[in-house]
Amino acid sequence: MTKRNTQQRRHAIAALVQERGEVSVEELTQRFATSEVTIRKDLALLETGGLLLRRYGGAVSLPSEMAAEPDVGQVSKRKQAIARAAAERLRDHNRVIIDSGTTTSAMIPLLGGKRGLVVMTNSLNVAGQLRELENEPILLMTGGTWDPHSESFQGQIAEQALRSYDFDQLFIGADGIDLERGTTTFNELVGLSRVMAEVAREVIVMVESEKIGRRIPNLELPWDRIHTLVTDDALGQEARDKIQAKGVTLICAPAVQDSSARRK
Repeated sequence: MTKRNTQQRRHAIAALVQERGEVSVEELTQRFATSEVTIRKDLALLETGGLLLRRYGGAVSLPSEMAAEPDVGQVSKRKQAIARAAAERLRDHNRVIIDSGTTTSAMIPLLGGKRGLVVMTNSLNVAGQLRELENEPILLMTGGTWDPHSESFQGQIAEQALRSYDFDQLFIGADGIDLERGTTTFNELVGLSRVMAEVAREVIVMVESEKIGRRIPNLELPWDRIHTLVTDDALGQEARDKIQAKGVTLICAPAVQDSSARRK
């Protein structure tokens, strides 16, 4: 009942912002008879879902130019589809690593219904989103040296922190997928990604199909370290066959949900 009420409240908030253009946290707490902390979590998740923009003391509707951007919208749908499929593989009480990146962070709002999670991350953005969840997980940070390119912590301290634990799953993105070699990246700092893969029993790569086939110089994770690859359903059959030939479980998530498809 609580989960249903939460979803109804968030739908109502999104509709109110769309109708009026701007709302305040104070007004929402009174309207829904709940705390400011709860409302701020609601607004954070709605912003992540692309339904509004948070502002000091409240939220505003999306500018028309942002809502009408076709390319951004399509990418967002693909990432959300990948995030949904990846989140379905995560169970209550799992111990997981979530790497930095826009695709991996798209999964965070979907974890609110999971219980007893332990999550380690090297990303301040991921950590901030995790703290907004209704069922807030135990949060572990790698620490280390801040890398502005990847906007994440890297280095020996981060690697040592990871090796102090063992994990059920790693959720990690990639700049590209070399169909012969594995995941590739523009960043030369690949050591932490490899340690993440070492300490996790299942390595789940989350990447949009348009990145599969890219040839980028720096090999991050070879195929023999990858268990599952989650992408969208725009991936061609030839690439699907090559990936599955590597012994990797391939999940191609539909970019349009069934409910949307039925309306068309």
